[in-house]
Amino acid sequence: MNEKPTAGELLKKTVCLFEDAGIPDPETDAWLLFENAFSTDRTAFLLDRGRRPDPGQVRIFGEYTEERLSGKPVQYILGEAWFCGYRFRVNPDVLIPRYDTELLVEEAKKAARPGMKVLDLCTGSGCVIITLQLESGIEGTGTDISEAALDAARSNNGELGAECAFLKSDIFDNVRGKYDMIVSNPPYIRSADIDGLQKEVRDFEPRLALDGGHDGLDLYKRIASDAPEHLKEKGRIILEIGHDQAEDVQKILEVNGFTDIIVVKDLSGHDRVVRAVKA
Repeated sequence: MNEKPTAGELLKKTVCLFEDAGIPDPETDAWLLFENAFSTDRTAFLLDRGRRPDPGQVRIFGEYTEERLSGKPVQYILGEAWFCGYRFRVNPDVLIPRYDTELLVEEAKKAARPGMKVLDLCTGSGCVIITLQLESGIEGTGTDISEAALDAARSNNGELGAECAFLKSDIFDNVRGKYDMIVSNPPYIRSADIDGLQKEVRDFEPRLALDGGHDGLDLYKRIASDAPEHLKEKGRIILEIGHDQAEDVQKILEVNGFTDIIVVKDLSGHDRVVRAVKA
């Protein structure tokens, strides 16, 4: 009778399965699922990788593996994603927080002051506004058109001990008052490009949080048009953009009366954030 595989053999086999399936980062994904299923860490694993795992844990890991092979992102399988050092709960109703978006937070933090009123449009999981509130002491409000996304944001707000408010609104429809700063990571993928995205994104992440219209600029136009009405004098707007959208977004902001427009590149050298000031 064949012996059951050791923990090390099981992990190695899963990495090979993920490689054969063309999963982009097979070793990282296999480890994250393994770590969760077996409630272990790398040190414990290295000391005990020759053991025969508990059958119940093996079953859970097998279920995780099948889900990942179907294309489901690890973050949705585990129900969590890390952003700026915080663990956010995520589900298929919200976009998975990306490392690129941390640059949006960093740029906002440069101008943020305790008590400053900041509005986060298209908040999703709430990762941007919650992180800003926790680290800068701002008075944060997040809006989203999706009630399911707002449920996730409110849950993260409570779990992380933040003090943000969340409001259902299609961009500015239900927003009242003026803010010192508006931030947003809006949908900016061109409609025609969505079918060509990775399966993990195309088939599992909410299209509502991806589709920016035929040119990917629909939300930027709406935000820039109405933002001046909701910004205080010299108020700031900070937006995440697609790598090839800087020139278009700059023009949109200029047409709507914004000045001091600056484009910030990410660590890969791609245009990633645009910031501007209300004239």
